[in-house]
Amino acid sequence: MLILGIESSCDETAAAVVRDGREILSSIISSQIELHRPFGGVFPEVAARAHLDKIDPVVVEAVAAAGIELKDLDAVAVTQGPGLIGSLLVGVSYAKALAFGLGVPLVGVNHIEGHVYSVVFDNPPVRYPALALIVSGGHTNLFHVPEEGKYKVVSRTRDDAAGEAFDKVGKMLGLAYPGGPVIEKLARTGDPRRIKFPIAKISDGRPDFSFSGLKTAVSRYIREHGVVPVGEGEEPSAEIRDIAASFQATVIKSLMTNVEKLAAALRPETLIVAGGVACNGALRAAAEEFGARIGIPVYFPSRHLSTDNAAMIAAAGHFHLQRGERADYAMTADVTLRLQNLENEDADLRRKKVRYKL
Repeated sequence: MLILGIESSCDETAAAVVRDGREILSSIISSQIELHRPFGGVFPEVAARAHLDKIDPVVVEAVAAAGIELKDLDAVAVTQGPGLIGSLLVGVSYAKALAFGLGVPLVGVNHIEGHVYSVVFDNPPVRYPALALIVSGGHTNLFHVPEEGKYKVVSRTRDDAAGEAFDKVGKMLGLAYPGGPVIEKLARTGDPRRIKFPIAKISDGRPDFSFSGLKTAVSRYIREHGVVPVGEGEEPSAEIRDIAASFQATVIKSLMTNVEKLAAALRPETLIVAGGVACNGALRAAAEEFGARIGIPVYFPSRHLSTDNAAMIAAAGHFHLQRGERADYAMTADVTLRLQNLENEDADLRRKKVRYKL
C-alpha cells in the first residue's frame, strides 16, 4: 500500500510517500525557521501563509522523488491535530481535495501519534507494553502504550513544553533561534553542575512536568548575576556555557525522573523517545543509560524523523487504514485533538496501588 503523508501542524510543510507503513520512498520537508527567526518563535499567521505557498510544490516533489505518479497512491494520511489552526487547515484541506480527486481513502492522524510511529523505520518492531516520551517544542507527554494503537497519558506538562523552554532560554541568552541545538552545542563545553536550577514539584503528587518555573529561575539568575547575553558575532562566555549546560541538565533530569518512576510502576518492554528534543544527544544518552540499566531497548527516530515530518504521519495512517478506519470529507482540523483512548487506566493503576510522588 502506497500512502501519501501530509504534515502541516506548525512550521514545517512536509510530504512523504511510504510503502506498507515501513518503507520510506520519499520524505520532503520545507522548513520555515528563517521566516520565524526574527520573531524568536513561530508566528502563526506567517506559518499558515507559508504552508499555502509550499504545500503543492512539496507534495509534487515527494511524489516525483518516490518514482511514482499521483494515480499510484492508495491513500492519503494527513495531520488533523493538534497544532496551529491555520497551519492544520492548509494540510487538511489539501489532503481532502487530493483524496477526493484521486478517489482514494483519507485518514486523519493525531500529530503526537505520528511521533510515536516515527521510530518504526529505523528500529526492530516495538515490544509492548511500551512507554513513549514525546518531547518537542509544542508537546511534552509520556504515554503508556499497552498495545499498538492504545494510549494513556500518564505524564504531561502543566505549562510549557520542554522544547519551548529551550527556545525561550536561548532567547534570554542572546542565542540564535531555534535555541535547542545551540544550547546543546554550548552545553558540551559548559559545567552542568555549576548552577542548581530547580525541578518543579507538582502539588497534587502526579508525575507531571513543569518548565515555566525553570525559565523564571534562569531569567532571575541572568538578572541577579548581571549576565550579558551573547551579542551578534560574539563568542559565548564561559558563564553562558555553564548556564546552558546547567539548564539542559535540569530539563533532562526532570524528564528522566518521571520516566524512571513510571517505568518502575508500568514495567514497559520498550521505551520510545521521540519529537524534536529527541535529537538532543544528552537526552539520548540519559535514556540509553536508563534502558541499559533496566534491560529494555530504547527506540529513537533518526534525526531527520525527529522533527515534524510526513513519513511518520503516513506510518500512523497505515495502521489506522489497516483497521478499516476512514475519514469522511466533513473531517476538519482539530487543535484540541487528544491521544488517549484508555480512560480506565487510572483506575487500573489505583488497583495496582501505584502511587506517584516526585
